[in-house]
Amino acid sequence: MIPNSFRPTRDASWPFLAFLLLTTCFLGGCAGTGSYSTTAYQPASMSDVSVKVSLSKQNVYVMEGDKCLMATPTCVGKAGYPTPTGHFAVISKNQYKRSSEYGYWTNGSQAYPGESSRSPGPGYHYVGYPMAYWIEFTPGFGFHEGPIWPFPKSHGCLHIHETASAKLFELVHEGTPVDVEETQPEDSTISVARPNDYNDPDPPASLMISQEFFDKPRDTQLLPAPALTTGT
Repeated sequence: MIPNSFRPTRDASWPFLAFLLLTTCFLGGCAGTGSYSTTAYQPASMSDVSVKVSLSKQNVYVMEGDKCLMATPTCVGKAGYPTPTGHFAVISKNQYKRSSEYGYWTNGSQAYPGESSRSPGPGYHYVGYPMAYWIEFTPGFGFHEGPIWPFPKSHGCLHIHETASAKLFELVHEGTPVDVEETQPEDSTISVARPNDYNDPDPPASLMISQEFFDKPRDTQLLPAPALTTGT
């Protein structure tokens, strides 16, 4: 991914940006706790945006035709919880989504992680784990903010890093095509750096069960698309 410090000039071309994308990520500097960033570009036409997911590379490519608007890592379903493959479309979006299966049982000031089907006792209230910037593409499966492990570890959904979740949410709409396959053509042309903060502990339970988790600031900036150069 191109660092946020890069700002394309009016003469920048998409082939040049693709080259810069590759060299920047290969040279490093994209990943690191506290320094990881995700660059995304505004589409010329929302109706031409599509999302491609590579399960083998654990990458998400947001495309407008053959232009890559955003490339970001993901974490796919682990053994026994496969991410579905095929051609889909976005069917719903919910910035404030919570899990109906996994979360916290609370009782006053106490909160304990657990499953919704297993109450620890009377007086407890279930609050689902936050799945911020939920984008559903088939019933029960979607993109949402979560840790980007270097190996499949989700329950079938596609985790998106907090530096990219709000941007992906802005780039798609209901009806946006989503293609989930074992491999994608972009695997061989786009290198995507991965964050190394996946093993960081969750924020305090008091934050995870509150609205404040969803309200914390996130980067939503979509850069203007570079103008294509023309011959003289």
